Amino acid sequence: MTRILGISGSLRRASFNAGLLRAAAELAPEGAEVDVQGIHGVPLYDADLEAEGTPQPVLDLRAALEAADALLLVTPEYNNGIPGPFKNAIDWMASGPGADLFKGKWVALMGASPMATGAIMAQNHWLPVLRTLGTRPWFEGRLMVGRAKDKFDDKGQLTDEDTRRRVSDFMAGFAAALD
Repeated sequence: MTRILGISGSLRRASFNAGLLRAAAELAPEGAEVDVQGIHGVPLYDADLEAEGTPQPVLDLRAALEAADALLLVTPEYNNGIPGPFKNAIDWMASGPGADLFKGKWVALMGASPMATGAIMAQNHWLPVLRTLGTRPWFEGRLMVGRAKDKFDDKGQLTDEDTRRRVSDFMAGFAAALD
């Protein structure tokens, strides 16, 4: 079984990106399992706080990353870039002993946005971060879901059939690359 850690970078209830991650988990091909995680409870990075002991939400994300064969980042886009809370969570995960957990790990990107471009700028901004962490970005595909308000219901569930097909194809491609 291929284990993929999926992290949604949104804190919003009924988040498009959390819904996109849930759809990715649901539509993952046979033989691939997506561990759906979020960033709730991760405090702002503070070296003094870290010196007192790494917060439990960070330890939990690190443990999930260590157990995973690959990483799926599902990113919102704020002001054409990476959302601060999401970058903060990755910074926490990569601090201290967590840095080695990213090295050589396959990673894929997807994102949803109310804008037509579907979080492409945030995805582009993740690339130098992923390079610095030593990951292996999967460049065979990125998934951008634009005009997300038309594709998700009021509870954040992906309802658009064409987008669900695209997510299914994306997940099949990513899982195949991990074999």
